[in-house]
Amino acid sequence: MSNCPETGGGGGGGRWRRGVLGLGSSGGGGKRGHRWRWEASSPVVVVVGAPLSLLLTVICILNEKGREKGKRSVETVVLLRCSGFYWCVALLVIVLVLRAVLFPTLLGFPRIENDNVVMIHNHSLFLKPEFGIRKIKFLEVPQIVWGLNNQKIAFARSCLTARMLNRTLLLPSLSASLFYKEIDQLQPISFDKVFQFERFNSHCKGFVQLGRYSAISNRTDVIELQKGSGRKWTVDRDLDQLKQFSNDPYDGYEIIRVAGKNSFLWHDHWPIRDYAKVFECLVLVDEISNEADRVVSKIREIGRGLRRDCVSENCKLETVPYIAVHMRIEKDWMIHCKKREQRSNIREICSSKEEIMERVGKIVGPKAPTIVYLAVADSLLEDNSILNGWKKGLVPFEKKKLGVVGMYKKYPYLIQSAIDYEVCLRADVFVGNSFSTFSSLIVLERSQKMIREGVTTSCAMDVRWPSYAYNILGESNGPHRWMTNISASNLQAISYGSNDICC
Repeated sequence: MSNCPETGGGGGGGRWRRGVLGLGSSGGGGKRGHRWRWEASSPVVVVVGAPLSLLLTVICILNEKGREKGKRSVETVVLLRCSGFYWCVALLVIVLVLRAVLFPTLLGFPRIENDNVVMIHNHSLFLKPEFGIRKIKFLEVPQIVWGLNNQKIAFARSCLTARMLNRTLLLPSLSASLFYKEIDQLQPISFDKVFQFERFNSHCKGFVQLGRYSAISNRTDVIELQKGSGRKWTVDRDLDQLKQFSNDPYDGYEIIRVAGKNSFLWHDHWPIRDYAKVFECLVLVDEISNEADRVVSKIREIGRGLRRDCVSENCKLETVPYIAVHMRIEKDWMIHCKKREQRSNIREICSSKEEIMERVGKIVGPKAPTIVYLAVADSLLEDNSILNGWKKGLVPFEKKKLGVVGMYKKYPYLIQSAIDYEVCLRADVFVGNSFSTFSSLIVLERSQKMIREGVTTSCAMDVRWPSYAYNILGESNGPHRWMTNISASNLQAISYGSNDICC
């Protein structure tokens, strides 16, 4: 009688079943025995188990032959003289355990989803791969404030903190108005009034996750995480605090609520690539995107009109290019940058109107009349002469001259900035200030576009979507070429300003 189970790969959903096996003539008068057979309840892909199970079967057969001859094989004696079937089952269990421990990636576990968890492939810091991004544990952050791109950085940092804690970020509140100190005057606006909630989760699936408050089962199951401040609150102390809250008893709470300073001011623990991934998932709601479409269409339409009487070869281009200049000469900016220059002993932060015009005029580009769109905070602008003094062939337009002031005024400051951001992002050439967060994030996205098309540097060749920093002197006394260093270990150069512009 045979006690060895048949080779069946093991390790999947199913069971061993013992059946009767005829060992004699087909008439049924011969000897009858039993044979073990694997019945799988679902298809199983066996990568490591199949060869090991085959080896198991060979040893079992040798063992049975030894039993039939009234003696034990050498293998049987070495393996503690277990009876055939029970020894085989024990060895099979050992094989499966070793396979799971030593070859977890060979088990064919792809990305797994259900209602409570999203499994992901790439993990960083404290994210536990066996859990993935949990949909039943949440992180809540304070209202996100300041300018559009400060808020985008703060939002991305909140997402990455939630990822670190293996939690879903509750839909945060942004700020529609621009106030720095008058917190009581901030106008809250929900994230999904500016960016598409479903598109974000779809694009960032498996990396970070947003959740609505309606998904919370118990709003009283909350633990507060008080963010530290001051010079003594170092990067290491901040990281230690996050490690602490990623484990019990803190991790047992349904909601971790962060209290304290704005998330833009939190310590940075993530590389630029992680931030860039979050930014790529941000898609404006249709209303705002459509307004940006109208502005871009109007710019190109005016550009085509300027070229009707032009006879040069450049005039025959099908697509009418335009240059977008983020012109930082507003009163609040000039005060800020002058102080920054004094503190940092750097002289390449502030740029006058005349310096910007001169350097933009040195950019080598189309000789035909070209529209220059001036992205400027009109409400903070005190100089009304920004349309005068440009090089011949460059035709400047701001919102009033373009005829879109009324459209912009329908929206709060945050939405106006979002429209301007999109117009600058789509420009054929962008020129900004390397110490401006607004300019820096535009260049980051434009750099990502070039990288996706196989361009690794925009510093020494004619490429699509070139960017320049007018506050840094480049070739031929023009603005310096600018591309984001995507491999940087943190976002400090972008979120706090820098004259290190990769090129």
